[in-house]
Amino acid sequence: MKKQILELIKKNQDQVVRWYREFHRIPELGFEEQETTAKLRSILLEMGITSKPLDPTGCVAYIGQGDQTIALRSDIDALAIDEATGLSFCSRHPGRMHACAHDGAHRAPDRGAYG
Repeated sequence: MKKQILELIKKNQDQVVRWYREFHRIPELGFEEQETTAKLRSILLEMGITSKPLDPTGCVAYIGQGDQTIALRSDIDALAIDEATGLSFCSRHPGRMHACAHDGAHRAPDRGAYG
């Protein structure tokens, strides 16, 4: 299943990058990720994947069934800092930014597909 997922990501890389940049533009602090959660659930639904909301934010979705079930985890909260990256897809929310080490947006455009 891992190979299939990687193939789908590669095949749909342009869309994955668009989603990445959309999420980067809408950073929300922990337990305030209403817009992010709604966007995640919408994308999952478009893909035919049912999700359940968590309280107060976030969602859970199961892909597959039985021994072929996969679980993915993602941090969706932002940090309370101003973004000064100059990226075309920088934060639209002053004082909030996706700046964790797992977020590659702080990299120069020539150093990664998402940066």
